[in-house]
Amino acid sequence: MNRIARRVLHTCQVPKDLSTITTRDYKGEKPEAVGVSPDAVEAVWRNVEALYRTGVHPGIQISIRHRGEQILHRAIGHATGNGPGDSSDTPKSLMTTDTPICYFSASKAVTALLMHMLVEQGLVNLMDPVSYYCPEFAQSGKRTITVHQILSHRGGIPAIPRETSIDVLWDKDEIWRLLCEARPVEVDGAKVAYHAITGGFVLQRVLEKVTGGTIEEYLDTHLRKPMGMTWFTYGIAGDDLASLATNYATGPAPVFPVSWIINRALGGDIQTVERVTNDPRFQEAVIPAGNLCGTAEEMGRFFQMMLNGGVWKGKRICSEMTVRRAIQQFGSLQIDRTMLLPVRFSAGLMLGGNPVGLWGQQSRYAFGHIGLINKLCWADSARDISVSLLNTGFPVVGHHLPSLARFIYTVCDRFPLIPESQRPLVAA
Repeated sequence: MNRIARRVLHTCQVPKDLSTITTRDYKGEKPEAVGVSPDAVEAVWRNVEALYRTGVHPGIQISIRHRGEQILHRAIGHATGNGPGDSSDTPKSLMTTDTPICYFSASKAVTALLMHMLVEQGLVNLMDPVSYYCPEFAQSGKRTITVHQILSHRGGIPAIPRETSIDVLWDKDEIWRLLCEARPVEVDGAKVAYHAITGGFVLQRVLEKVTGGTIEEYLDTHLRKPMGMTWFTYGIAGDDLASLATNYATGPAPVFPVSWIINRALGGDIQTVERVTNDPRFQEAVIPAGNLCGTAEEMGRFFQMMLNGGVWKGKRICSEMTVRRAIQQFGSLQIDRTMLLPVRFSAGLMLGGNPVGLWGQQSRYAFGHIGLINKLCWADSARDISVSLLNTGFPVVGHHLPSLARFIYTVCDRFPLIPESQRPLVAA
């Protein structure tokens, strides 16, 4: 891609020889163990390389499991130093399969499962109003809004109040005060309006009220440590900040109406999002809906555990019923009033569909979550796969979209539907 095109498209530098910036976990890839052909693996990888060649993602990680075995685990590009505004002299660090990346909204899938685990433990009833656990939330007409409504993006508080300083994101008490005072757009849960940031803070308050500890402690005790995660934490500890991949606003600058939708959902333009998400205060904060950090393999491991009905390597993480409740569709397919796109939600996850859905063709039994538009993390019980595609750019619209769509299509095509009797988990 020449210099003028890079400037217009706002992309990173892409070398001709991608092998020089590719990291592969040879020991971690075992397609032969589950009868997956090398051709199938390489077909998916070629699509990842094609996505990288668009220049909108300075770094990419990919992890795919089939029938419980990891069959693809690689990284390409740089963790830092090769953004659109970086020069050829900027120090670069290679993206590896071990580099932690912020999952952004894919964090919601993990936070949601924590809430469902509270139900399993008898600590929460999702049909209870939030105000049952946190009475102060009842202000301004929110007395009847339930925990389930918050999980399914029907809680009526899709965004923080306008003109609010972005600094409130790392001031948990101040943002809680604002959310308690906020007047909902509705309270009956009839309409879906994506809660990009707000819902996570509400769920955090409920969890911490009923457990008496922090959400970080609960995650650590009930999920992260039992599953042997290295990262998988809300934010990154100060000593490890240098390890975290840098985020980049890439691609053509969004124009109206896309720019308006972004501002409405995220509370700022895409350049502001880049600045905030690279701010150490954001990176060290606890933002349950948007700053869990880890690797593609770790998020793939999480979804594989869900595919296993709540079991990881023989260890029971949660009950199968808890997983089934977490992926059960709630309500009909609707146009989300924040994103203005048709979405099918469960209480915490984004669901696929037939004949085509968010997770590809014939993806009725797929469930997962997108992170800041481009990160794709999902599992599909009808194909027995868990997929985690992480990246460090967040282009909104642009020339990369066909490559992203082809990646999803190829995954679904190379891992066809399996007989229902062989599926690890079947949603109702």
